[in-house]
Amino acid sequence: MTPPLVFESIQLTDRTATPFGLEVPAHQTVALMGEEDSGIGQLARYALGLSLPARGRVLVYGEEIRGLASREALAFRRRVGYLPAGDGLLQNLSLKDNVALPLRFGSDLSEREIEGRLQVMLAAVRVHRMAHLRPAQASEEQRRRAAFARALAFDPALVILDHPFDGLSNRAAAELLELARGGESVEGSRRAIFIVGQDLPDILVHRIELRYRLVRGLLTRE
Repeated sequence: MTPPLVFESIQLTDRTATPFGLEVPAHQTVALMGEEDSGIGQLARYALGLSLPARGRVLVYGEEIRGLASREALAFRRRVGYLPAGDGLLQNLSLKDNVALPLRFGSDLSEREIEGRLQVMLAAVRVHRMAHLRPAQASEEQRRRAAFARALAFDPALVILDHPFDGLSNRAAAELLELARGGESVEGSRRAIFIVGQDLPDILVHRIELRYRLVRGLLTRE
């Protein structure tokens, strides 16, 4: 089976660092921890073909997105759920409309179908009662929950989470990780998850199959 996400001989911002490789297998959660200046925050952009590493390449389901034509690349990115650092929500839209964006502009669903999907997603992340709020009116946790719902809008098989749990309670972090995993099967979680950040809440450690840390350009398994 082709792994959902593979980093091959990646070199980050420090040109003296040792290139590293990392694989995110299907049905597993992989976390890569590193300091803010380690460059790991760029890995999601590399995977989505939005920027290029100093060295190496990234394969998503065996494909380099940067090698695809624009229309094909856009369609391919819909197979990947992405939560940027912070939340990436548009301030002039309500939480609900932020979640709806990928469905309205990236799918052929009718407005009725979109509304039905929105109700399910907003209830799943527990922001349905404050979905009318704009991001500035919502709490940090409510914004992050809405951003998770947006990342999962297309029910992707691969989800990339950039600093997803910063500022969240242990309970909220645990809930959102389980939501991202999408349930369990005999093979593991329904989705493959790749997490980057500085540290993980202790409550999540036992739910993450593979944990790595990048220190001074060297990748080690924890």
